[in-house]
Amino acid sequence: MSRITRLRPAAFLAAVLALSLLVAAGCGSSNSSTSSGSTSASGQTVGNVKGGIAVLLPDSKSSVRWETQDRPDLDKAFTAAGIPHTIVNAEGDAAAQRTQADQALTNGAKVVLLVDLDSGSGSSIIAAAHKAGAKVIDYDRLTLGGGADYYVSFDNQRVGKLQGLGLVKCLSAGTTKTPVVAELNGSPTDNNATLFADGYNSVLNPLYAKGALKKGPNQSVPDWDNQQALTIYEQMLQSTNNKIDGVLAANDGLANSVISAQQARKLPKIPVTGQDATAQGIQHILSGDQCMTVYKNVNKEAASAAAAAIALIKGQKPASTTTLDNKSGKPVAASTSGGTPAILLTPQSVTKKNINSTVIKDGFLKASDICTGQYAQYCKQAGIQ
Repeated sequence: MSRITRLRPAAFLAAVLALSLLVAAGCGSSNSSTSSGSTSASGQTVGNVKGGIAVLLPDSKSSVRWETQDRPDLDKAFTAAGIPHTIVNAEGDAAAQRTQADQALTNGAKVVLLVDLDSGSGSSIIAAAHKAGAKVIDYDRLTLGGGADYYVSFDNQRVGKLQGLGLVKCLSAGTTKTPVVAELNGSPTDNNATLFADGYNSVLNPLYAKGALKKGPNQSVPDWDNQQALTIYEQMLQSTNNKIDGVLAANDGLANSVISAQQARKLPKIPVTGQDATAQGIQHILSGDQCMTVYKNVNKEAASAAAAAIALIKGQKPASTTTLDNKSGKPVAASTSGGTPAILLTPQSVTKKNINSTVIKDGFLKASDICTGQYAQYCKQAGIQ
């Protein structure tokens, strides 16, 4: 005969509280945002998406956009269209992303919206999808050699060119005769980082050659990792005895690492570029710690990708704006074998002068996202309310 132990009131309440916390934790991990089945974090089960769309996001550290903007925008579009979908994030794990893709295909996905972690793992996902009879849209990043059916992104070489032009303009306002420029590039496994570098080097290299600028340290940041970027930039400062006059930082996260290092060493503010028009990046522009950022209206990108995916589900052909060679990412004729139809959106440069007329006007950011704490005074000076 089993013995039943009575819990005292305090102990009983503690047990109930512990159980409720466990339940809450379990519920919080599902992160559901699908119309059929469940959306999950890396390694969790992908629900039923028969005849629907699977979105494979890359991580949370290369940019905050994947979770704060892309996920809700895509979920909203697919939900409104009544299409079963799942949105998962590999959190930087290529093997996990392949597992997520396999689960989605097994569970009936007919379109895969892929943001790869590298072209090798991305190509294997595309091959698996095609074998299962599914279409693939490369989203934001082109999987080199993968042969996706469509590609939706921005003109990424133009992004880099805007960064280069912005940095040169900011440097020209200074007094240094031959400024030393450091380059903090994006992840070497991300084709977009290569395209950005192609763009800004098309501006900077001729100036290096002329002696108008001096090329300083130049290094890529693995996986766009901001902590590694901080370490790399600190090493750059060490190697140059703090003599860096401007930094081409490939996005706002890397820019923040540069700004943090400058501030920690109590060094003067210098021109630093960025990308993504994050709230933090805009704050740094207002405070004078960052020179500019590149605004890519992710809402429009997500809308274009969602429209293309929905068209494919309906058996229609999405309208493309150009064709890219899927091995080099360069524009080619539409009839070219191995060409990927692409929908490329136009990026915009953002400085202190046009914050109101770009990110605020479009509703991409709200004044309340930016004008917090110490930055409220800068918003007031810039007329942002």
